[in-house]
Amino acid sequence: MSKEKTNKNETIEEELEVVDPVEEEDVAEAVSLEEEIISLKQDIENLKNDYLKTFADTENLKKRLQREHETARKYRIQSFATSILPVIDNLERALIQDTSDEAFREGVQMIYEQLMASLKAEGVEPIEALNQPFDPNIHQAMMMEEVDGVEPNIVVQELQKGYMLKDRILRASMVKVSQ
Repeated sequence: MSKEKTNKNETIEEELEVVDPVEEEDVAEAVSLEEEIISLKQDIENLKNDYLKTFADTENLKKRLQREHETARKYRIQSFATSILPVIDNLERALIQDTSDEAFREGVQMIYEQLMASLKAEGVEPIEALNQPFDPNIHQAMMMEEVDGVEPNIVVQELQKGYMLKDRILRASMVKVSQ
């Protein structure tokens, strides 16, 4: 029986060798692959975040440039209108003068009206100041004077017209205000 037992033991040992247990190298390689997969997943997540941040930055830049373009378009005439205001002032002074040449006066009046109509079409409007409450945002007080029958802080005289371009002030009105 001992011989039989010995043969059985040898057969079992041979079978165990055929099954070949998992070697340490295979385990190490599997662990290494798992770590690489985790690392690659983290890289993908980082790249997604970078993409989303870049996309958001691009959208914000696009919106900002659009707003700047609209503002530039809205106020494109501002520098021209500011430079033409002294011409308007001189035309108004010319119209105030007494002259015997009525044709000359009519010519100046027509030029003034055409210029004002062109500026109005672009959004330039004179600021109404006379007999209005003083507003430091649109009026520049040059003098104060007590005027009988007029409430305090009312514009009693306009020394120089002010103008607005849409919702911006091109030039504040120079005014005399009641005390």
